[in-house]
Amino acid sequence: QVQLVESGGGLVQAGDSLRLSCRPSGRTFKNHVMAWFRQAPRKRREYVAAISWDAGATHYADAVKDRFIIDRDNAKTTGYLQMDSLKPEDTATYFCAVLEDPHIATSDRAYDYWGQGTQVTVSS
Repeated sequence: QVQLVESGGGLVQAGDSLRLSCRPSGRTFKNHVMAWFRQAPRKRREYVAAISWDAGATHYADAVKDRFIIDRDNAKTTGYLQMDSLKPEDTATYFCAVLEDPHIATSDRAYDYWGQGTQVTVSS
């Protein structure tokens, strides 16, 4: 069974940083995209960032561009989301997702596998 195991969430103050991790287990993915989405209370799930696993191409939502960085380790086993200059509006549950296709997509409906989510809370 495929699982995406997320970690790294927490409670921080505005301006602080967090680094989220996502490690797939249960199978090895090739030619895929890993992305992060987030969902705040009473809001729709929204796209945050994505990385094309083999090519390393990245894409960001405008709301996080220049503050967040998505990357992967050299062994290509774990994905990360480095979040700097956090704002209260970044407060949400953050989900890791995998798309079994090499092309980045920003719609959550395109993604095949999802993690359980990790909570990020940013106080003002």
